[in-house]
Amino acid sequence: MNANSHTAARPVQAAPTGPDVEDWRPEDDVFWESTGKKVAYRNLWISIPALLCGFAVWGMWGIITVQMLNLGFPFSKEQLFTLTAIAGISGATMRIPASFLIRLAGGRNTIFLTTAMLLSPAIGTGIALQHPEWPLWVFQLMALWSGVGGGNFASSMSNISTFFPKRLQGTALGLNAGLGNFGVTTMQVVIPLVMTLPLLGAFGGESMTLVKDSGWIFGKIAAGTPTWIQNAGFAWVFSLVPLSILCWFGMNNLKTVSPATGSPIGAFMKITYLYTLAFIPTIGMLYLYLPAPTGLGVLNMWVAIPLDIVAALLVMRLAAFGTMKENVAKQFAIFSNRHTWSMTALYVVTFGSFIGFSMALPLAITVIFGFQHVPDAAGVMTHTIKNPNAPSALTYAWIGPFVGAAIRPLGGWISDKVGGSIVTQIISAVMVGASVAVGYVMMQAYGSAAPEQYFPTFLGLFILLFAASGIGNGSTFRTVGVIFDRTQAGPVLGWTSAVAAYGAFIAPVVIGDQIKAGTPQIAMYGFAVFYAVCLIVNWWFYLRKNAYVKNP
Repeated sequence: MNANSHTAARPVQAAPTGPDVEDWRPEDDVFWESTGKKVAYRNLWISIPALLCGFAVWGMWGIITVQMLNLGFPFSKEQLFTLTAIAGISGATMRIPASFLIRLAGGRNTIFLTTAMLLSPAIGTGIALQHPEWPLWVFQLMALWSGVGGGNFASSMSNISTFFPKRLQGTALGLNAGLGNFGVTTMQVVIPLVMTLPLLGAFGGESMTLVKDSGWIFGKIAAGTPTWIQNAGFAWVFSLVPLSILCWFGMNNLKTVSPATGSPIGAFMKITYLYTLAFIPTIGMLYLYLPAPTGLGVLNMWVAIPLDIVAALLVMRLAAFGTMKENVAKQFAIFSNRHTWSMTALYVVTFGSFIGFSMALPLAITVIFGFQHVPDAAGVMTHTIKNPNAPSALTYAWIGPFVGAAIRPLGGWISDKVGGSIVTQIISAVMVGASVAVGYVMMQAYGSAAPEQYFPTFLGLFILLFAASGIGNGSTFRTVGVIFDRTQAGPVLGWTSAVAAYGAFIAPVVIGDQIKAGTPQIAMYGFAVFYAVCLIVNWWFYLRKNAYVKNP
């Protein structure tokens, strides 16, 4: 008797008319073709733009900080780097509870509420940016709040993984993540554009005048030009409102995955409760990590990140109650599986690099290529004289994330054909070489009176890094979908994406610190060493002769 003969006797369910789907059998070919495919792809096509907006709101501080510098906001370059880093670590920490939300609250309930939640940091940021005289902590709070958008990735990927059969996991997750990742590129193109015009008229506030040259996708914008930086936040309201409505009326909760979600209000309370809990360890860790006057500055970053992860997990475990406690405990079973840890490291290589470089690149371009690097009378290298031939970060920074996001579905598709781990191995080797090369170019540029001569090579190498990381994003998700069963694949996808998202914190801090120290190349050489170690991990687990799972 074949595998489908048991299910053939079951009546084929008609397309569901309500939000809750009781019968879900994607591995049953008859069910998939008659019912499942239509429902799954409808949820996927709604999920993608919602995730895109999440990435846009999360990543917007990478562009906002550049424009704050161009407008003369009274903060140092180092303080502006902290805004990008805060958004990064907040989004990463939010992914830890987000990876468990689908089972606890249902896919439709979760994606609707977490998309609607983005309105708060978007509007709040728009208001704060109209007041350059406000203290730094206000902008840090807005950056922290924007982390909600980063958290959405874990719940979105966990949700979509439950809709598709294993043979389509790489392609479906590649589409969701890859097109969702376009939020980074969309933000880097849209924000410079909307800042050039009074988008909301009299309701949007007054313009400010650029004190330094800025730019957008079509080139430079000269100093003295009026700009509406507040539109960087306000612009997302136009997409978030209709998308939230679409999520509510077009998506589904799979009761086979989320059997005890309760009423929508009850589900919303679970989501809000767990997201609120995630802010507690993040705020505490940032207070210990950030320098005065914001914090105490007593923690090293490499201590702060593990502490934040452990604290977030402990808070979730201890604060869960009722049926939530039981469900959280079941999800924690992923930590006893060795593949959870190997795939976490490999996903840091791919997505961690993508989001980290996306966050750090705009300000790095501005600082490295926006100034002439010349010795003073005493022979000490200075980095304060404006470079009249500087390329605008707002003109070029979007290209790398665009390539990385565009190529991600291709990575999933190729991996479905040849296996995920062999693809991961190849792109990791490429990233080792590209990181060393870009580090050398950064060193040359940061010691030159005409750094712009190195910019084409710098940008080309970063585009290669983004392309490799994009393909690797698809291959690692394919591997997770094959190794883990359906009940664990979602939480593992969420967990690995949470840890990898700390790249959005690590990259701006490491690159910013090394630029400040005058050795930007050290940051890239360090990344290359990490990629090389993960090459060995991938080979040992999945490619050697007696691998635990052969080329999944």
